[in-house]
Amino acid sequence: MITLGHTIALGAILFCISVAGIFINRKNVITLLMAIELMLLSVNFNFVAFSSFLGDPAGQIFVFFILTVAAAEAAIGLAILVVLFRNRATINIEQLGDLKG
Repeated sequence: MITLGHTIALGAILFCISVAGIFINRKNVITLLMAIELMLLSVNFNFVAFSSFLGDPAGQIFVFFILTVAAAEAAIGLAILVVLFRNRATINIEQLGDLKG
């Protein structure tokens, strides 16, 4: 039987992996975006776990809104990456530092 504690622990482990991914890899923008998406998915996992445990569908409805925002964020982030790659021929964050205003 999978309990609420198991699902919260799994969500916490996924969140810690995503935070580690952000701090360990600071050179590749695509990897950073993937770590941010994993962070959002771990939070969504906990929302669904609590929603199921409490018998209230409000958490699952909230997850749909978060997934919509995450999809839009990923689409805009990848579009910005495509434009940067066309102009600079790199997606290395260290070489994009001269774009500061």
